[in-house]
Amino acid sequence: MTRIARMRYTSLLFFCFVGYLCPPYLLFSQNESILIRQSYHGRPFQIFIEQLEQKYPLRFYYAQTWIDSLTVVQVENPMPLTKILLATFESTELSYYQDELGRIFITRDFPIVIAIETSPPGPAGSPSADQGRQQQSFVPDIAPPLVPSQTESPGRKAAKEKQDQDVVKEIGEKSDESRTRGTIVGYVKDEATGEPLIAASIFVAKLSVGVTTDQYGYYSLTLPKGPHTLGFRSYGKEEKTQDILLVGDGVLDIELEPTIIQLDEVVIESERDANIESTQMGLAKLDIQTMKQMPSFMGEIDVIKSTLLLPGVQSVGEGTSGFNVRGGSVDQNLILINQAPIFNSSHLFGFFSVFNPDVIKNFDLYKSGIPAKYGGRISSVLDIAMKDGNKRELVGSGGISPVTARLTLEGPIRKNRSSFILGGRSSYSDWILKRLPSAELRNSKAGFSDLNGKINLELSDKDRLDVSVYASRDQFVLNGDTTYRYHNLNGSVNWKHLFNNKLYAVSSAIASQYRYRIESSAQAETAYRLTYGIRYQELKSDITYIPQPNHQIRFGASSILYQLNPGERLPNHSESLVMPTALQEEQALESGIYLSDEWTVGPRLKLYGGLRYSLYLFLGPHSINQYRDDLPRIADNITGSIPYEAGRIVKPYGGPEIRFSARLALGTRSSLKLSYNRLRQYLHMLSNTTSISPSDSWKLSDPYIRPQIGDQLSVGFYQNFRQNSIETSIEVYVKRIKDMLEFKNGAQLLLNPHVETDIVNGLGRAYGAEFLIKKERGKLNGWISYTYSRVFSQVNGQFPDEIINGGEPFPANVDKPHDFSFVGNYKFSRRFSMSSNIAYSTGRPITYPVSQFVFGNTTRLDYSLRNQYRIPDYFRWDFSLNIEGNHKIKKFAHTSWSLSVFNVLGRKNVYSIYFVSEPTGVQGYKLSVFGRPIMTLTFNFRI
Repeated sequence: MTRIARMRYTSLLFFCFVGYLCPPYLLFSQNESILIRQSYHGRPFQIFIEQLEQKYPLRFYYAQTWIDSLTVVQVENPMPLTKILLATFESTELSYYQDELGRIFITRDFPIVIAIETSPPGPAGSPSADQGRQQQSFVPDIAPPLVPSQTESPGRKAAKEKQDQDVVKEIGEKSDESRTRGTIVGYVKDEATGEPLIAASIFVAKLSVGVTTDQYGYYSLTLPKGPHTLGFRSYGKEEKTQDILLVGDGVLDIELEPTIIQLDEVVIESERDANIESTQMGLAKLDIQTMKQMPSFMGEIDVIKSTLLLPGVQSVGEGTSGFNVRGGSVDQNLILINQAPIFNSSHLFGFFSVFNPDVIKNFDLYKSGIPAKYGGRISSVLDIAMKDGNKRELVGSGGISPVTARLTLEGPIRKNRSSFILGGRSSYSDWILKRLPSAELRNSKAGFSDLNGKINLELSDKDRLDVSVYASRDQFVLNGDTTYRYHNLNGSVNWKHLFNNKLYAVSSAIASQYRYRIESSAQAETAYRLTYGIRYQELKSDITYIPQPNHQIRFGASSILYQLNPGERLPNHSESLVMPTALQEEQALESGIYLSDEWTVGPRLKLYGGLRYSLYLFLGPHSINQYRDDLPRIADNITGSIPYEAGRIVKPYGGPEIRFSARLALGTRSSLKLSYNRLRQYLHMLSNTTSISPSDSWKLSDPYIRPQIGDQLSVGFYQNFRQNSIETSIEVYVKRIKDMLEFKNGAQLLLNPHVETDIVNGLGRAYGAEFLIKKERGKLNGWISYTYSRVFSQVNGQFPDEIINGGEPFPANVDKPHDFSFVGNYKFSRRFSMSSNIAYSTGRPITYPVSQFVFGNTTRLDYSLRNQYRIPDYFRWDFSLNIEGNHKIKKFAHTSWSLSVFNVLGRKNVYSIYFVSEPTGVQGYKLSVFGRPIMTLTFNFRI
């Protein structure tokens, strides 16, 4: 017998032997491969093969050191396993061989060599035959010795059981044979915690249709009757597919298992192509895991400061918690937490924001294309959603930094049905002030605390209720003299009711208030107490109707009652000479109704149209000052006042607000978008400083202070590369603000009974372009953004004191033409990662004194045109190193450390420039908030 014939004969005997010992479903062929329907791209190879062994009858053999840093390369979905392995090993020294038993041998530097040793065949049952049968084997020529990933067979048994469970589910009842379509509804939840998953994707790939879950994890999808394969995706969760047979309307609730992913993921994976597919423009998102990696000031993760690294979002200087979006002022941003507004978002002089990152689930920042359900602000909406709490077990998390400590507890009230979350923070920053060289600072005190709570109840299959509350307190004393206290308090009750599979409503009752108190008692004769407060109460209902997969109709109504105490000053000592002063209280009613429809016209064209109508009523009791028409509006020209009784309409405003967006797909990886929106703002912040301060107050529109109206037109081009792992975009916008508030020179805004004499309405114009390059996955990821923007104001009133800069346009306070940000994250291993930020921007405008003169034996200053000059440009580099504890599942607490260096170069960025009259003349000084690197070590834990 020739050698080739012997080999063929031996191979035939081997396969007969294997077929005798092994069940048919365990046999594999090199020409056949398991089809992997889930995307594992960028995930650790170790996790990938462990999950395959659980799901399929496979066994991998390898040396652990070969795959420690290896990640999966999967360029298609679905994709055969063999192609995934080839693509993953392409740029490495690794190769593999798969035998008929489902064993996959991984080698390095050399391929598998097959050696088959046989003995001459003998009669069945003879020793020679048995010996030959035992000697037949695959012998991979590899070294060092291979380590099997599993040493026992229960994995195969579990895989078989899982396969048995993967059956087709029948959805609905055969009630109406004439109907050709059915609607599937349900909730997508986290299997580990029971929390609803926001923005999870549910899709049918063959039909190219899909939806995302709302803030409650709810979805509704209408499909033709018949068999379908549904896919479910969400950030940080295992992708899941479910085969169904749709025979009518029905319910399908899904729970997704958590998965271990690299912590440096930047974008929610289930929305990797959302920038291409959706009509939404100007939407900025960051997940909490990304923010936790980024360098932070004093170890405090800050939602608002993180947004400053995104295109189109700026601040006026270091140490401020306010932000400006596309040329808008701070008060033009609507900030919501669980749908309740926040009126002061700063803690501790503005160094920190009021949001505890441990209780935040996600946030959306709308810069343009603002949905019709939002109203009341003309620049942006920052919508922050709190976590719902763990519905499975009681867990805790927290952290300790040099100035703050935080603790969060969450758990079930009734397992799998209701939950709670409670989180608190408190500062102990006084010890830092005591160690500063300045005597004034050592004699000062500062601190804050806040508390978040939320309860979620599943009342029935169709009714869900959540109640949330937020409270914060700040207090600081400057040099033992003036004490500042301010408080935020808000809460909301949200009830969601399902009418049917295509219609549901969310009704809300919301209350919010902000108040501050300023006290001074260092000198008895000048001791005073000043108070201010604003109360906000809202009732609203948002209804969603999904008649077809290509239509999502939303409509609703809301009504808001504002009540303001504009200010009251009282003596704070029995010997005080301060005269009591109290301004008139104000109240107004703002109501709105809206209707919107998102319509998928075809594969390439998608439209969003919305119309909102808002009506504002300024109400009595109130007295309105009267001025002569032919004279400037100043206090000396008041001719009297007109009183209005309680509840009487003093001044109405209102009008339509148009929202429109369109997306034109240019291919599978690129699209062109257009959006236009008009918004109206009836509430204004009175502040002649460039940043938020504790003494800032809010003012309602009245007969003299008109609402601001903002119009914005945006055009954007979006292109993704490398299987959506690299995202690029260019957005260009123009913006016009009518009746923008400006202040006269030397305006007195605090406790001014006729504040309208110091305010003028102007015209604002802004335009710009935003560029973004973002790498979403891999060991190295992050983004680069550049924004070019200009913002101008123009005030050209009837009288000279109502004209600024001769009536010509001038740069607004927030005009910063160039803004550049770089964020880079690098993952060394599962436990070690680093992050680095670079921020650069043009200095903001400022008004300088240019000369001095003597008038009435007094030296006076002559100032330049408003905002004619600029402070120096801003540059900062931050760095952080993150160290995770070991990843053992069963341990009392999971811990991590974060070493952060803020302002690595110690650059003295100028916050402001002030001038002092000295014997030699007027001298200017630059004020910097941080002039040296600030290093922070933070400890975090999760129980």
